[in-house]
Amino acid sequence: MSGYFSVYPLGYTEGVNPGGEILAARRTAGFSQSQLARLGRTSQPTLAAYETGRKQPSVATLSRLLAVTGVRLEAVARPRREPDVAPAELRRRGKTLVQVMELAAELPVKHDAVLRYPPRR
Repeated sequence: MSGYFSVYPLGYTEGVNPGGEILAARRTAGFSQSQLARLGRTSQPTLAAYETGRKQPSVATLSRLLAVTGVRLEAVARPRREPDVAPAELRRRGKTLVQVMELAAELPVKHDAVLRYPPRR
């Protein structure tokens, strides 16, 4: 089984391991992979890939598979915690941003209307 990681990282503060959640729910419910796959409207190889982390289910699929086992997927909204960044690090990042913006200002603004690719060989 894969380790703890963030699969749905957009703004999440905690990682989500969907494969681990599916595996734990399936075992608790006493289902085989084949049984859960059939009831959850997916294939056994796909379910195995989810459980081992080789594939990632959509949120809808994860919710459906967990629901079959009697587990409800919930999202809990929490206030966003700003990361602790030292003032010196903020100054360094600010200087880097200024350098990037200055470099971007030096790049040509006019582009050809047609994309050209190297000829095939």
